[in-house]
Formats: sequence, structure tokens, C-alpha cells
Amino acid sequence: MTAIPRLGGIWVYLAATPLLGLTITLLAYLIAQRIYAAFKFNPLANPVLIAVAIVVVVLKTSNTPYDTYFDGAQFVHFLLGPATVALALPLYRQLANLRRLALPIIVSLAAGSLTAIVSAVSVGALMGASRQTVASLAPKSATTPIAMAVAKQVGGLPSLTAVLVISTGVFGAVAARGILNLLRVNEVEARGFALGVASHGIGTARAFQVSEEMGAFAGLGMGLNGVFTAFVVPVLLPMLARFV
Repeated sequence: MTAIPRLGGIWVYLAATPLLGLTITLLAYLIAQRIYAAFKFNPLANPVLIAVAIVVVVLKTSNTPYDTYFDGAQFVHFLLGPATVALALPLYRQLANLRRLALPIIVSLAAGSLTAIVSAVSVGALMGASRQTVASLAPKSATTPIAMAVAKQVGGLPSLTAVLVISTGVFGAVAARGILNLLRVNEVEARGFALGVASHGIGTARAFQVSEEMGAFAGLGMGLNGVFTAFVVPVLLPMLARFV
């Protein structure tokens, strides 16, 4: 009986401090990682998806406003930048391969990024989505900070884009292995780069679980696609709007 009041007191304390969002986020991911390991790292048990579901349930059942949660979660959000920069180290270790594959990388980047943008915009428009929703869809394959900034620039909803980015990343991390196997794409470099371009950070994390080499190429794909998307979407979206 005494444990319940103690837990209640801890919750009251956490709810009044920025520690709430940080604590929920870290605990949710730790639980998700345990579940992921219990399923022998099956892509269907993606820890990001599970952690998001846990956070949503906790916030909903406790009636915790999102702004209160984000006061603490912003510390994790801030680390997205340093984590992205840290990908430079495995990229440096693959410098010789990057030079050797420079032309295929450039061609693959253009094909993959343009396909993601054009297909998302076309499907959204054909299904009757509003102009704002279509603008939110366009940068969905870029990493979250870049995608949200681009969406805001072209008249989309950054919050909707963030949801779409996470959904895209989770889908890629779950389905990429099966799709690439079906297409008989066996080269580590190609598999990693495809994951990075199509599924940004979540796909890159999945690639690093396979090997450092695959993760390095995924990180390269994520970074290049982010830059490419930031430049291309504002120019390409008005042109696509005339046809779809």
C-alpha cells in the first residue's frame, strides 16, 4: 500500500519539472529496446515505433499536455544535431569507397530523392489531399529537422511532416530488408545508401545494426538527401502543382 503513495509522489514531482518528458522518453525507449531484443531484433518490433506508442499511451492516460512533455523531451531533440554530425566518423573510415562510388552515389541520390518527392506529392494530390497536406508530404523522406523546415517554407504543416517522417522511417526500417532482397540488391553500400535516402535517421540506425559499413553509407544517404530535398522541394513543388 505504501508503494502507491510513493509512486504518486514521484509522479507529482516529475510532472512539475522538465524531467517528466526526458524520463518518459528514456524509459519508453529502454522498454522498447528490451522488447526488440526479446523478439531477436526482428524489424517488425521496431523500437522507435514501440517507444512512440508507449509515450502516446502515457501522455493520454495521464492527461499530460504535449507542451509539458516537450519541455523535457527537447533535450533529446537537441541531440539530433550532434548525433548527425557524429556520423562523419564512420563516413571518414569509408572515404576510399566513397571516392570509388562517387558517380553511382550522385545518380542514386537524384533518382531516390526525386522519386520520393514526386510519388508523395502525386499520390496525395490524386487522393484529394489539400494543398497544405501535399506540401507537408513533399519532404517526408528527409531527416526530421530539415523536413520540418522545408515544409514550413513551402506552406505545409511542420507537425504533420514530423509524423510523416517518422512513419516513413519506421516503414523503411521494417520493410527495407524484404524489399531489397526481393529486388536482389545485395551490395552493402547500395543497401545502406538506399536506407539512408528513403528512411533517414531511423533507417540509418537500422543499417548500423547490420554493419558499420552499411551504416556509414546510410548516413551519407541521409545527409545528402536532406540537402538535396531542401534545395529541390521549393523549386519542384510549384511545378508539380500544375500537373497534379
